[in-house]
Amino acid sequence: MKQFQCDLKVNGTRAGSNSDSRGLFWQGWGAGYSEIIKENKLFEHYYTELKIVPEGEFEEFMEAMREPLPATIRITGYKSHAKEILHTLKEKYFKEVQDLEVDGQKIEAPQPLSWYPDELAWHTNLSRKILRKSPLLEKFHQFLVSETESGNISRQEAVSMIPPLLMKIEPQHKILDMCAAPGSKTAQLIEMLHSDMDIPFPEGFVIANDVDNKRCYLLVHQAKRLNSPCIMVVNHDASSIPRLHFDQDGKKDILFYDRILCDVPCSGDGTMRKNIDVWKKWTTSNSIHLHGLQIRIAVRGVEQLAVGGRMVYSTCSLNPIEDEAVIAALLEKSEGALELADASADLPGLKYMPGITSWKVMTKEGQWFSDWSEVPTSRHTQIRPTMFPPTDPEKLANMKLERCMRILPHHQNTGGFFVAVLVKKAPMPWNRRHPKCPLMDGVCYCSFSSVTELHIDMKCSVCSSPPPPKKMKLFGFKEDPFVFLTEDDPIFPPIQAFYDLSPDFPKLNVLTRTREGKKRNLYMVSKELRNVLLNNSERMKVINTGVKVWSRNNDGEQFGCAFRLAQEGIYTLCPYIRARIINISVEDVKVLLTQENPFLSKLGDDAHTQAKKLEMGSIVLRYLPDPQDLDAPQCPIDLCGWRGKTSIRAFVSRNECLHYLRMVGVEVFRDKQGKRNDGSTETQEESTEDAEGLSQEADLLEQEGEETEQNANGTEPVSSTCDGPTS
Repeated sequence: MKQFQCDLKVNGTRAGSNSDSRGLFWQGWGAGYSEIIKENKLFEHYYTELKIVPEGEFEEFMEAMREPLPATIRITGYKSHAKEILHTLKEKYFKEVQDLEVDGQKIEAPQPLSWYPDELAWHTNLSRKILRKSPLLEKFHQFLVSETESGNISRQEAVSMIPPLLMKIEPQHKILDMCAAPGSKTAQLIEMLHSDMDIPFPEGFVIANDVDNKRCYLLVHQAKRLNSPCIMVVNHDASSIPRLHFDQDGKKDILFYDRILCDVPCSGDGTMRKNIDVWKKWTTSNSIHLHGLQIRIAVRGVEQLAVGGRMVYSTCSLNPIEDEAVIAALLEKSEGALELADASADLPGLKYMPGITSWKVMTKEGQWFSDWSEVPTSRHTQIRPTMFPPTDPEKLANMKLERCMRILPHHQNTGGFFVAVLVKKAPMPWNRRHPKCPLMDGVCYCSFSSVTELHIDMKCSVCSSPPPPKKMKLFGFKEDPFVFLTEDDPIFPPIQAFYDLSPDFPKLNVLTRTREGKKRNLYMVSKELRNVLLNNSERMKVINTGVKVWSRNNDGEQFGCAFRLAQEGIYTLCPYIRARIINISVEDVKVLLTQENPFLSKLGDDAHTQAKKLEMGSIVLRYLPDPQDLDAPQCPIDLCGWRGKTSIRAFVSRNECLHYLRMVGVEVFRDKQGKRNDGSTETQEESTEDAEGLSQEADLLEQEGEETEQNANGTEPVSSTCDGPTS
């Protein structure tokens, strides 16, 4: 079963799966598999019989399933730059696209998803072929690639955006994402935690888990784009993810989560529009094999959910065996501790079908069973009682399965999806300590000590407890340690003095990834994640946590501080920094990001005066919006920089550089010959400097491909300087 789970995820058919977000990801718009015939008679027969599609709509449903899936993009909502990006998209790129014709065909402009808040999600039918044919579309493509890399835009399937929205995240919530890779939903959760950008350390956090060690590094790459101190990536089997402890009011307590996302591995037949190979591989046995695993993961989730908390269960499967059957089994086992929430009003504009209350089970040979009593003994190991709807009409009615939501592809031109919102009203029955049962970590072991093979519907005869979770196994790379610094660590005084850190700077939240030798990088996590890390180091396998805030720069020692600021953590640190800040204008931003090491005199008078007063070393370059100048960016910008002897430099990655240049109105575009297309003129000296910058950038970009794994292991990532809108 483990191997089947892993294969499903790697092949892209797990719930809501997405590819890597790097540039190649965007090049696949509209790409298909022409050699695969989009026909599966068993699939059609099965879903016709189950009647999950309204009467008279089945042909329309099948036609939609055969059409390519529109590409959808989401603007990251927690960043203060989201409105600026949306403005750029609507006023520049979308307007250019809507008046464009390619080969006599008028291009359809991207449209906002009607149910996604604040117009922060859009879909388009632009194909890869069309993207290649027009220079204007090539500009749009480059914009999407660089903004994706800098974490300001994510490509994510529309239906995949639904579960986080239904969780109703607040900044103080403790959140568990049980099957998180590749991380698009995790990114949404992080954004929601940071809805108030004035709070550098929200009280809440996200623990993102995945069973596949290699996919955890993809998850790290996604999460690191958001530069949050409130995310931790761990590597466990979700069905036996360990229960964590933390200190509360001076004593140890069990950690219960306020919100849990349970986006389980599934057969993925709702993804046929993008995962074309599902057409030839689909069979009912996929759902039958996964049903038990899905229940085990969901059970483990509700065990760790706080009373009053919400767990969202989702799959990208349309099959009730993976959907309503799992929810019904959970509700029945909970004995009233769980209830289905009515989420019908939470996303106005979303079209969906209510959950069904009657379904049958079909074998891959086409044999149907309406009830468990009809299943022959020879099939009892494959087909389980929990796969059928409850037979008691009153019990079935009380479950309110119609509150589940099934999204059908032809209703809003999306993929297929299933989602249900569960609210925990009381502890699970087997978590209520029974005097006759020896409990370990809140789980009964009285009847299972000698049992090796267990069915999901087995339970303790004494207290109705499910079997104990499997023992934790660790796979993959051995991670570098997470070592928190003490308040009196000798590393702090020079940093404190150089940057004039405020007295409330949380020194205890600073960590490094080495126990011995010089500390290369310093990271920060929130107070709550520090609490979790310190109390569970032997209980969980942590892949990555923290945002980098300082990097060692040996040349800096001669200026009084060996650590320079890191752009990744600038928004986390800035509330505490009271020195080394230069306030800059829009024109200064353009100079800093289009010229390599400009002289101080290139800055405006005000910034020049401030810079001359500072000694050499790391600095913050801060732009503050002017409400009277509506043509300028209306959000603050903080850039890491270096004040040299006669020059000044911004330290930001290439894609972040392009992002900020667009914000200040500089057209950024590289044509196919790599020539500069920003309407600017350059001297021979500037051209030479830019060429050198490009050469350095090429080396840096080559290294970026290795960053995901290196960063997760605590290796210092590259910090590059943008060469501006050169070609």
